[in-house]
Amino acid sequence: MSVHDEFACAQHALDDLVRSVARLRLCLGNGLDVRRVQEETGHLRESLDLLRQSTAAEETAPAPVRSEVVFIPRAPYDVSLWAGCDDEGIGSRHGPEPRK
Repeated sequence: MSVHDEFACAQHALDDLVRSVARLRLCLGNGLDVRRVQEETGHLRESLDLLRQSTAAEETAPAPVRSEVVFIPRAPYDVSLWAGCDDEGIGSRHGPEPRK
């Protein structure tokens, strides 16, 4: 069964429960226990609706974007790429900068 079918089945069962509790209320009266069970069926209905909405929101959410994998070669870089650059760990090869 699909999720949609399962929600429909749960909704049908909940509707049957609400009708059964209403019939019990007619037989047993409006006592505290009957009112509590009737209120709980209302909470179940709200919870099922919230679950249905959150599931629908997840289904319509865009799929996460998969980034392209970039492979970096293990071969050494061309030394000319670093010509004129300073090594941050050592500092400038021209000596320290003059203080201002």
